[in-house]
Amino acid sequence: MVQQLSVFIQNKAGKIASITRSLAERGIDLRALSVADTADFGILRMLVSDIGLARSVLSEHHCIVSATGVTVVAVPDVPGGLAKVLSVLAEGNIDIEYMYSLIGRGEDRAYMVFRVSDEPKLLELLAANHLSTVSSEELGIK
Repeated sequence: MVQQLSVFIQNKAGKIASITRSLAERGIDLRALSVADTADFGILRMLVSDIGLARSVLSEHHCIVSATGVTVVAVPDVPGGLAKVLSVLAEGNIDIEYMYSLIGRGEDRAYMVFRVSDEPKLLELLAANHLSTVSSEELGIK
């Protein structure tokens, strides 16, 4: 399981730019980023290279931050690779709360971040179908 930061932010121009600039100035690398929004606020979900330091930076911006465990799955980087993973989850009756992609570093796999209803069952199904997860260490997250 990988720790993801969820940041509740005002839905206004420049807010995400300000946050990402501050993270960059402190040497924090973004590994993945997703934004979901409503009319008044957004949820910025991200995987970062240094969770503790990122939390500190975000608190300086007066952001509400929470850490959540997510599963990063190595998806075969071929046509139908994601469809295979999603079919495994569907057949196992696992609900996906949300998912987003992660930029990989070479190789022949893509990475997807999943938050699901039953993580232990997800891990069991992935292993049974010869699919693997990616660790925090592999992603350069401390």
